[in-house]
Amino acid sequence: MREAIRFVEVGPRDGLQNLAAPVSTALKARLCEKLFAAGVCRLECASFVSPAHVPQMADAEALLAAISPPDGAELDALAPNARGALRAVATRADRISVFVAATQSFAQRNTRCSIEQCLERAGEVRKIASGAGRQTRGYVSCIADCPYEGLVPTRAVMHVARALIHAGFDEIALGDTIGSTSPADMRRLLRALKQEIPVARLAVHCHDTYGMAAASTLAAIEEGVRIVDGAVAGLGGCPFAPGAAGNAASEDLVFMLEGLGFDTGIDCLALAETGRWLTRELGLSNASRTGPALLARPITARPAEF
Repeated sequence: MREAIRFVEVGPRDGLQNLAAPVSTALKARLCEKLFAAGVCRLECASFVSPAHVPQMADAEALLAAISPPDGAELDALAPNARGALRAVATRADRISVFVAATQSFAQRNTRCSIEQCLERAGEVRKIASGAGRQTRGYVSCIADCPYEGLVPTRAVMHVARALIHAGFDEIALGDTIGSTSPADMRRLLRALKQEIPVARLAVHCHDTYGMAAASTLAAIEEGVRIVDGAVAGLGGCPFAPGAAGNAASEDLVFMLEGLGFDTGIDCLALAETGRWLTRELGLSNASRTGPALLARPITARPAEF
């Protein structure tokens, strides 16, 4: 039996949040349906943030009410503070996530508070979510570079990750916010983190600004990580990280992981078709390399022992 990878599709949230033109709730719900049909079992679909700051996520409650996940599928949602967490637990969201930056500058730009204040807010979110019987994820932003401070010391990432674990978060996701983390950076960071945090509780969330997303994700896999994020068609970006490109394309990651012999449970061709449909609907370029190639010439990912 092949070893499983827990793949987290973040397209409906992180893939769409940065778009200026509003995307209808109906189209978002259709995207979620297509992703579930392709085999996605964990979907980050909404963000309970202020509509004034992220207008694209203003329909979080409506979207969650419109989604009908198959048995066994999970819905993740972001909540930056207690107010957002209370909104989130009033929906069918299974897991509530919060972001904490590893640098003071990014924390101030993103949330207008210090790292320690962000951690305090995160603890409030965790208590609300856990009290409502929901799982929790703590994202650490800027794990290698900050758009305002440059290189981020490993100790700064360790401080935030350690605090989130001590606060009781079930899972820690390492966010390569500006997409510059190299495989060597990822290995170095994970080898430090694994001294204090079980690798089974670590996830990676890479952006592809410098074309390093797949390579850095592979480095994480080689270090034992088995929870991986991606966004269909490589969509995404952060409104507080100038110049950052989209997420690692789900099609590219799934094709790579299946070729390595892992089981994602996802039909890569169906995922590619979803990426093509979505980018055509939105009038955007498809940033996946694998998706268009598969649709032009369908092949199966070769197993590692081929």
